[in-house]
Amino acid sequence: MIPLDQAVVARLDSHGERFEILVDPDMAALIRQGEDIQIEDAVAALFIFENSSKAAKASEESLNKVFDTTEFEPVALRIIKKGEIHLTAEQRKAMIEARRRQVITFIARNAINPQTKLPHPPQRIEMAMEEARVNVDPFRNFEEQVKDVIKALRPLLPIKFAEMRFAVKIPGDYAAKAYGEIASATTIERDQWQNDGSWICVVRIPAGIQDEFYSLINRVSKGDAEVKILDQD
Repeated sequence: MIPLDQAVVARLDSHGERFEILVDPDMAALIRQGEDIQIEDAVAALFIFENSSKAAKASEESLNKVFDTTEFEPVALRIIKKGEIHLTAEQRKAMIEARRRQVITFIARNAINPQTKLPHPPQRIEMAMEEARVNVDPFRNFEEQVKDVIKALRPLLPIKFAEMRFAVKIPGDYAAKAYGEIASATTIERDQWQNDGSWICVVRIPAGIQDEFYSLINRVSKGDAEVKILDQD
């Protein structure tokens, strides 16, 4: 459980009753986004309150009336997912800015300008979001939110999610070490070790990280790798 001084109130009003729990706002946001978080890691107390400021617990009668159970976990999850998370102005500002950065980074890494086949710089995406007056919500599902942002940006930016496929050959002197780094940074479609110790593979990456990909390949092969673009979706 989290310390009390890090908790905020999550509140749900239903059927004329009020229910409150004490939660970590970041963990509550992850739960709302569908992450598999243990409820004990997200709360400061294993109690459902009628009024948390007065430490007044909700009655079993009211819990059964609204939730058909008095068990803490299902009630707490419903409060987090359906209720209001009461943040301070500073907390809300920080969470909104963190989510905004997350959205910008995701779009920059996974989307391109279909006219140039190149990624949009994060600064350009940020400026377009400001121009489109896009608001982000730290408690909304991330994937749904990205879709809404892309929809708002399209009148201002030519933008498309895309992947690129590459054929790569790493010389034998670097292949063993390079394998792990390439496997963790890409999706390997197929690969084969050659008789001379070299390693060849076909990989997929988000189109927005092609510069990072080339830098990775050059680093792990000391510039001796062979790379060929196969296609772009």
